[in-house]
Amino acid sequence: MKTFSASHKTVFVVDHCPYMAESCRQQVEYDMLTKTRAQGIIPLAPVSKSLWTCAVECSMEYCRILFDIYPFKKLVNYIVSDSEFHFLNTWSQEDQNVQELMSALAAVGPPNPREDPECCSILHGLVAAVESLCKITEYQHEARTTLMDNAEHVTNKGRIICITNAKSDTHVRMLEDCVQETIQEHNKLAAGSDRLMQIQQCELVLIHTYPLGDDTLVSDRPRKEISPVLTSEVHSVRAGRHLAGKLNILVQQHFDLASTTITNIPMKEEQHANTSANYDVELLHHKDAHLEFIRSGELHPPGSASRDSSLKETVTLKWCTPRTNSVELHFCTGAFRISPVDVNSRPSSCLTNFLLNGRSVLLEQPRKSGSKVISHMLSSHGGEIFLHVLSSTRSTLEDPPSISEGCGGRVTDYRITDFGEFMRENRLTPFPEPKQIDAPARAPLERAKDQLERHTRYWPMIISQTTIFNMQAVVPLASLIVKESLTEEDVLTCQKTIYNLVDMERKNDPLPISTVGTRGKGPKRDEQYRIMWNELETLVRAHINSTERHQRVLDCIVACRSKPPEEEERKKRGRKREEKEDKSEKNGKDVEPDKTWQESERLKGVLECEKEELAEAEIIKDSPDSPEPLNKKPRLAIEETPPVEKAKGPVSLLAMWTSRINTANSRKHQEFVGRLNSVNNKAELYQHLKEENGFVSWSIT
Repeated sequence: MKTFSASHKTVFVVDHCPYMAESCRQQVEYDMLTKTRAQGIIPLAPVSKSLWTCAVECSMEYCRILFDIYPFKKLVNYIVSDSEFHFLNTWSQEDQNVQELMSALAAVGPPNPREDPECCSILHGLVAAVESLCKITEYQHEARTTLMDNAEHVTNKGRIICITNAKSDTHVRMLEDCVQETIQEHNKLAAGSDRLMQIQQCELVLIHTYPLGDDTLVSDRPRKEISPVLTSEVHSVRAGRHLAGKLNILVQQHFDLASTTITNIPMKEEQHANTSANYDVELLHHKDAHLEFIRSGELHPPGSASRDSSLKETVTLKWCTPRTNSVELHFCTGAFRISPVDVNSRPSSCLTNFLLNGRSVLLEQPRKSGSKVISHMLSSHGGEIFLHVLSSTRSTLEDPPSISEGCGGRVTDYRITDFGEFMRENRLTPFPEPKQIDAPARAPLERAKDQLERHTRYWPMIISQTTIFNMQAVVPLASLIVKESLTEEDVLTCQKTIYNLVDMERKNDPLPISTVGTRGKGPKRDEQYRIMWNELETLVRAHINSTERHQRVLDCIVACRSKPPEEEERKKRGRKREEKEDKSEKNGKDVEPDKTWQESERLKGVLECEKEELAEAEIIKDSPDSPEPLNKKPRLAIEETPPVEKAKGPVSLLAMWTSRINTANSRKHQEFVGRLNSVNNKAELYQHLKEENGFVSWSIT
């Protein structure tokens, strides 16, 4: 089917009745343009436009933007309605320009305020608009000729924009009913004619405009479906700049346009030729020029603003130094025609002339920090200005990106080999046309989709995210569980695989657990098997709804995971032993250096104290009042110290030094007789008094 959207045909119906000659009450100061004024001359009073003038100017601006951006295949038919309707142009491509319409409007002239209002009606124009939509355009005729016998597949849709001054909401409903009835009548006529086409969809946009200061009598209403063929929406807008803003928004909505504001454009001042100031120019273009912003999630990057926040938003791009060499090529992903919003302003005129002289301007995204990003370029081709979209990402002309640069970041452990095997198992092949007798219950394509769905219910993409798919012992179960149905032999194979895993756990065999991104030795052996059993159960549970035999495989896994009490006790003892070994190893590596340093410092203090005591002893000995010291054995040399008996296990430096000091000190004096004759450090005192005073024992330490 050759589809023509509602934007292919647009019919403007502008009210030319006497009440449209009323002033819009928006004053225009035109005497302010006079640079010099003689003294004593009173300035001229401001003027105001009529409702008709405002409607014509705004509709012409709508058409100008449309013709600038879509010079072909977007057609406008302009109708003026008073006591009768007046066609100002046709659907012909030659009539699609602003000059043609302005000449026709000049011939029509302004509304006559003295004309009888009862003889004038907007209904004449609406009926003519429906009749115009039934006519075939050149593009529709070409499509119908190409399709020949299937000419009825060419669609016919259109849009009617009516600018009038309605009386009330009831008057608006009457206009909608009139359009609905007219469409039904003309569709009947078009059904029996080769020169007309039935209207399949019509969008009616009613714009009620009224002077400033008056209260509106018509309520706004969003789009509403009147019938399967007709939709209607109502806009109540004050005349003047408000009406111009409304039509500017509508042209963007109707033709998928977007707004871009070029900022920091340097221009010389008219009054001061040696100075320049920065200006902004707003451009309209197709919304696909912002597609890169939409994909990156930055539809409104830093600096985006709205010239009128109540009307529309615009993307702001910053002016760069213009390129003098237009031969320079850029990697461009799209080019879209542009149209200035304020075409008559001095900044817009200067920018247009600058670009039409063969210059190109690069545009960058305003950023608060970081390097600038050139995203667009303005340049002219054949007398038309285009906004070029420059690629700010990897070029398709470069080498394809590495798999490690995908959406998951720099991931390098994808299951590439397993994915190749997965593709081989699920490739599509031609299937012969089955006979009606033995035709399968489901089409081969549906069966292939079901198989692909089963294979992808649980399929980790990264090696470090799976354990069972890295084990050769699980391969038989993983390849069988994804089948649509299992045989008894398949169930036995799956159970045998589960029993092998139980045997591996009993032997405490290591598992291929990935330690990527983890510190230390990774999870303990029991934790590894718990992860493996959880993943295996997740895989099987994803397929238990297939058949009853799949459920039996899951029951086997659940039964094997529930261990007897003695097995749990054995696991607990094994865990305690592993924790004890880890703790001793950790203490030996981490804590021992700290303790050694602390003990060495303490021993250094002990030695200093001993030296001080020896010095004091020498002083006391030399004094005349000091008693005779006890006879002590001479201090032995360090070399005569017997070697310390090697203890079981590691011996710390403190233990070695303490043993050496104790051995040396024990040779400096005679041992106490009581301690020598004591039993378990208990010596009997007053042995001669045992018979009379009883037995007394003291503990000597």
